[in-house]
Amino acid sequence: MKSIADYVALEPEYYQSILDNYQTLFVDTIDSSKVKQFNAIVIFATGSSSNAAYGARPLMSKILKVPVYIEDPSIAANYLHYSDPNTLYFAISQGGESYSTIHLVEEFIKNNQTIYTLTSNPDSPLYKISNNVLSMGIPIEEMPYVSAGYSVTILDLILIALVIAQKNGSMDDQQFASYFDQLRKVAGLLPKVIEQSQAWVNQYQHKFYHSQRVIFIGYGATYGIAREGETKFTETIRNNAFGKELEEYMHGPYLGLHENDNIVFLEPHGVLSNRAELLKVFLTKHVKNISTIYANNSSNVKQDDLCLNIDIDELYASLFMTIPIHLLSYQVSRLKGHNLEKSTYPEFDEITSSKIKRI
Repeated sequence: MKSIADYVALEPEYYQSILDNYQTLFVDTIDSSKVKQFNAIVIFATGSSSNAAYGARPLMSKILKVPVYIEDPSIAANYLHYSDPNTLYFAISQGGESYSTIHLVEEFIKNNQTIYTLTSNPDSPLYKISNNVLSMGIPIEEMPYVSAGYSVTILDLILIALVIAQKNGSMDDQQFASYFDQLRKVAGLLPKVIEQSQAWVNQYQHKFYHSQRVIFIGYGATYGIAREGETKFTETIRNNAFGKELEEYMHGPYLGLHENDNIVFLEPHGVLSNRAELLKVFLTKHVKNISTIYANNSSNVKQDDLCLNIDIDELYASLFMTIPIHLLSYQVSRLKGHNLEKSTYPEFDEITSSKIKRI
């Protein structure tokens, strides 16, 4: 079975393949008549799929000029009502086996509502019950703790937004090409990002090995990365980790900080960078271990920081800044002796039916 690191190494290849085949994946499968006019987008997802949606959301909203909402499928299916004909609905499940997502899509279909599903598994229950399937454009990820699939979901969602904008006439060919060139730029720089990230992880993994609690803080497109940091560290290292939005952390959670917390800022060089620096000034008075992963270089670089040296708009940061987080969680889990190919609690799915293998 491939490891998380193996799948991270495949991300440049996956990105390039999706960019080369986006017309088959999305242009040919999204019905122009269904995306002509809408006022909002709602994405239903859990876990890493949800984290990826948060990473893609700011750029999607900029491209489409409408709000993009991310909802939990279980709450949506059991307690909320969605019947606005001027809203586009999407459901994401890479493996296509999430019980709550399948149940939600079934409810939409039962009510004759259109919902697009994004998955990588054509043999999955979600794929089989869906009326409007969008393929993620990658093979099924064998590793249960997804990494490449998370990153690809972000790229897919951005491309879907671009295709919709072009189909409904809100974006011309020149604007489309400008966005697409930036995506190609990121894809071409991924090998360098992986190399830099691996070197940083090799140098500082032991610091995270000894951490009792890690807190990831991001904003804008890096909020999704902070959430993914919480997810992956909890899944693989099996230790306390939290992913917070910058302002969210400043409104209450900071009061629970401990001197031995390990805090990681995810800095895309965006509109809230000054706010992040002010928070660092405060935290340095109370916490020893603070590091920052920068999308580009910075004049405030400290010894433990990582600069990925990619000069690009902050809204693209989610496409590459999770790489060091995934590699770090993988290597620290190895230091702790965790076998990620073996379930920690094999009876969990049997009892809860959280994943549905067949229908």
